[in-house]
Amino acid sequence: MRLTGPSQLLGHLLHRIATFILITLTATTSISAEKNRKESQTRSVPNIVFILADDLGYGDLGCYGCPDIRTPRLDRLAAEGVRFTDAYSNGSVCSPTRAAFMTGRYQQRIGLEWAVFYDVPEEGLPPQETSLATMLHKAGYFTAMSGKWHLGYGDWNPTRHGFDRFFGMLGGNVHYFEHYGRSGTPDLWLDERPIQRPGYITDLIAEYAVRFIGEAGQRPFFLYVPFNAPHFPFQAPGDANREVTPKKDWQTGDRSVYAAMVESLDTNVGRIVDAIDDRELGNNTLVVFMSDNGGDVHARNAPFSGGKGTLREGGIRSPCIARWTGRLSAGKETPQVAVTMDFSATFLALAGATAAADRPPDGINLMPALERRERPEERTLFWRRALDPWRKNVVPQRAIRQGHWKYVDYPDGRQELFDLAADAAETVNLRDAQPEIAAALLRQLNSWEAHVDPPLYNQREAAEKKRASRLK
Repeated sequence: MRLTGPSQLLGHLLHRIATFILITLTATTSISAEKNRKESQTRSVPNIVFILADDLGYGDLGCYGCPDIRTPRLDRLAAEGVRFTDAYSNGSVCSPTRAAFMTGRYQQRIGLEWAVFYDVPEEGLPPQETSLATMLHKAGYFTAMSGKWHLGYGDWNPTRHGFDRFFGMLGGNVHYFEHYGRSGTPDLWLDERPIQRPGYITDLIAEYAVRFIGEAGQRPFFLYVPFNAPHFPFQAPGDANREVTPKKDWQTGDRSVYAAMVESLDTNVGRIVDAIDDRELGNNTLVVFMSDNGGDVHARNAPFSGGKGTLREGGIRSPCIARWTGRLSAGKETPQVAVTMDFSATFLALAGATAAADRPPDGINLMPALERRERPEERTLFWRRALDPWRKNVVPQRAIRQGHWKYVDYPDGRQELFDLAADAAETVNLRDAQPEIAAALLRQLNSWEAHVDPPLYNQREAAEKKRASRLK
């Protein structure tokens, strides 16, 4: 268009100015709306803190009837929240349970059914999987982990799985004071950098967690604190001068040393909870505490039989406490049957996050049970303890719990059926007395196994090749 007169030029100039103002206002409004959306999201979603003990027995806390270990902070957490009676770990050893938590799915789906071996690369949680931390990070959460990863070394570490911050160890256990693993390799990390830091590892893990809570500010945060206590080596806070080496005393100890380790764990859980409460975040923070599997040699798994590495109740039943001040009723107990990966589904629901369409969660949202809005949901849960390609002392076994019935079988043909409502210690095998119930549970177990097999990744074959190479 050709402009000839002064009035046309002035009109054109005013039109351009008006258009510029309109565009600027629209952009400003859009930016402001996005800022308000994010601030609204920050206010509406809770902070999430998941604390995991390592090899803690079901009966090792005062609030679970322990007579000889003092756990005032965890007892207080239970008094302020909800205590589960029927919570389970996904596995009976370390890595499988952690894999289930990070994926929200049965660990068999990624082919990890044993504890990741010392210093072995490319074993654990494959980096191409989308972890819980990644999903929460995408939903706007500031994410951190402080403690024991045990899901892979190198490129398989936590910072490659959605954690903005990481402090702790990559392997399954470390010297509590000198921070090297059973292979003798130093194993203390800050993000992806190996570090040295003096102190008792249980204290250091809590210190970093407390620091992160302060760093988070007003941002919603997800804090994963997998302590390595009370896993071996059995070293109490006062044992700095007692000689413990990978080839000497790594697994020796007694109940008194173990008790001191649990009491230190309790104290440090209290430090984390205090950091939340001191910042007046309790009303907007869900804190969950449980164990990765049943207790080991010095633990008290009462009233159950069995322990770590078995699919008896003592190997997979876990103490479990959830606290959310003002949201969950204090001092309550729930019989809801739950498993580790249920908390993955619960956290995603609270965050408004979703899993990938081809990776739907296997767990359920526990908030209706925690808030007592609904009656406990009857569950059918499955376990499998498979042969370990690195360790040759594993007894394979499978189990299913449906309602109060539990069925267990072994490759040698043994079958066991227990009524947990009447026989929590699993002392009376009802297989012959209730053959129809046993047969129905066996069918479901076989169906589940066919559903999770073959795994997405053949980690077993890869591990067997690595082991063969090491033996050459």
